[in-house]
Amino acid sequence: MASPTTSSNQNGAHTPRVIRPLVDFLHKEASAGILLIVAAVIAIIWANSPWHESYHDLWNAHIGIDIGGHLLELNLREWINDLGMVLFFFVVGLEIKREITEGELRDPRQAALPIIGAFGGMIVPAAFFALLNAGGEGSSGWGIPMATDIAIVVGIVTLLGTRAPSWAKIFLLALAIVDDIGAIVVIAVFYSDGVSFTWLGIAIGSFALAAAIKNRVPFIGVYVAIGGLCWFALHEAHIHPTLAGVAFGLLAPVRPRQTQVLVDENTLGEHPDYDAAFKLSRQARESVSIVEWLIHRLHPWSAFVVVPIFALANAGVRIETSELGGMVTNPVTWGVILGLVVGKTIGISAFTLLAVATKIGRLPKGVTPRYVIGAGALGGIGFTVSLFITELAFGESILAEDARLGVVVASLIAALLGSAIMVPGHVDED
Repeated sequence: MASPTTSSNQNGAHTPRVIRPLVDFLHKEASAGILLIVAAVIAIIWANSPWHESYHDLWNAHIGIDIGGHLLELNLREWINDLGMVLFFFVVGLEIKREITEGELRDPRQAALPIIGAFGGMIVPAAFFALLNAGGEGSSGWGIPMATDIAIVVGIVTLLGTRAPSWAKIFLLALAIVDDIGAIVVIAVFYSDGVSFTWLGIAIGSFALAAAIKNRVPFIGVYVAIGGLCWFALHEAHIHPTLAGVAFGLLAPVRPRQTQVLVDENTLGEHPDYDAAFKLSRQARESVSIVEWLIHRLHPWSAFVVVPIFALANAGVRIETSELGGMVTNPVTWGVILGLVVGKTIGISAFTLLAVATKIGRLPKGVTPRYVIGAGALGGIGFTVSLFITELAFGESILAEDARLGVVVASLIAALLGSAIMVPGHVDED
């Protein structure tokens, strides 16, 4: 008898195979981070090339869909931001559910440092931006410097190798997940206006229906249809529809239908046919939780398709020489830069070290305050969600261009600063 969760050692004996989702996740995020950077660079070059008009014409092209006599018309960038990013936030919801139930955020004491650090990394950058833009036309952009980009941060930490402790990877991953929760709350509360309570009621009702049948109906297509209704209702309610992705991600079950799968190798070898193979496939599938299965299937599409296309559509900052002086002196640009670079470094490191000093949490052996400050600086890479909140706060205005420039510049500075702080060290974690 053999189990899918076993492997053979050199003596032929079966030994349990340890499933390491965090390790797999980090490796995928490292590659995704590189692809995201490439997409952003292409967008910036394209937007500042002789063909810059084609960049704006492409993403501003309008596409309409008739839904029961109701015309839903958005430009291509809005379709990507409103519909494509649903997949990104759905995977974020799944990862939050996994981390809270069986991962780094399950034990409050273990999760204390990244949770406290994340709060500092949201409050201080928002305060920096608000102070620079208080009473100005850009004051609504205070949420832009609050986020940390998981893909780029993990990619950089992975490239640093033994120069950065493995703690930094886990810490930043957990911190970014808490950041995502904060960003979701900020988007829902502060970047949704003119709410239609009729459509909001339909959205809540569709979610309640999905919650009621989640342990009774095993067909994914049913939830896709209900989720589509929830997305449309949120859009019509003037609440950002990507929240449907997060909600349905948090709804996914974390317990497998079968706790153990045993397969008779001899029987399978003697009678290989479609029915036996299908039965084995279904048993293996049901031995993995819905959350794990969906992350495995959807994370590559989110990380390697949706997010790079999002970066390509949103990172193209057009820098006119005649307007450059105004952009670099604009309080919105500087609010984003200071928030992400200075605010994140101070907020994350100060709150984390304060938690260590007060015995709320502790650092692993070999991890010095320098690594905490380096991790805080890397937390200032706020690319994806920062650009997303920029679009929510400023739409297609000049202020949006100023904020995008700030996000791009700040993320680059944060990456260089955090790496410079980390590089002199060498962590031996044998």
